[in-house]
Amino acid sequence: MTRFLCIIAVLCAGALSCFAKGDFYAQWQKANDFYQHKEYDSAALYYEQIAALKPQNAALYYNLGNTYYRLNKVALSVLNYERALKINPDLSAAKENLLVAQSRIANHIHSEGDIFFIRWWHTITRPGNATVWAVLAFTAFALFFGILLYKRFRPAAGIPVQVQGVLVLIFICFLALAFFSAQNMVQQAQAVVMENDAPLMNNELKGKPLLLIPEGTVVRIREEKADWLEVSLPDGRTGWVRNEVITKI
Repeated sequence: MTRFLCIIAVLCAGALSCFAKGDFYAQWQKANDFYQHKEYDSAALYYEQIAALKPQNAALYYNLGNTYYRLNKVALSVLNYERALKINPDLSAAKENLLVAQSRIANHIHSEGDIFFIRWWHTITRPGNATVWAVLAFTAFALFFGILLYKRFRPAAGIPVQVQGVLVLIFICFLALAFFSAQNMVQQAQAVVMENDAPLMNNELKGKPLLLIPEGTVVRIREEKADWLEVSLPDGRTGWVRNEVITKI
């Protein structure tokens, strides 16, 4: 029930989530000025002050990614490029810079690559699409309701009943897509490994590590248990890592 309420809240608030330019304009300008003057530590400080309020602004996280890349903090740069892409998956500059940052990861674990229909599903249900699908669902419902009213006051109207059925089907499909997109927004299922050579443990959480995960690796969280998280690596291997070695995107 709690998750459902969170998803509904995301759907309702999605269109209102924006960057508070009036309140943070001074910090934004200072951060950009420090970055232009290659004072990257100071730039990161001001960008982080804005990011602490979790604005849905891809440019902010993109700039943070660039700043940390200049500071040779690869894991933090990957984290912020991923956050930028979570907000705006079409931000090509963030995609390109993410690849550059990942090329600096020693022993980088490459992705297997999903089957085409899984990639397609991830594309249409990405978090940024939640509001779009919700608006389309509302539009389909409004058309359906409008036709009902029109036929009530004008019974002789020649609108085929099939039109109403199609609108109901469209409404259900768009609402389902909005729900799954919002669910992807609520569930922080991905994270970045922030510690170099983080041990990946077996299900018993003891013995030698299965492998050492390089910092900057993006993992998917499968399950949480106390201070441990079960994760899947880009190549499909799974195991357990300590909660403190990763940061959720």
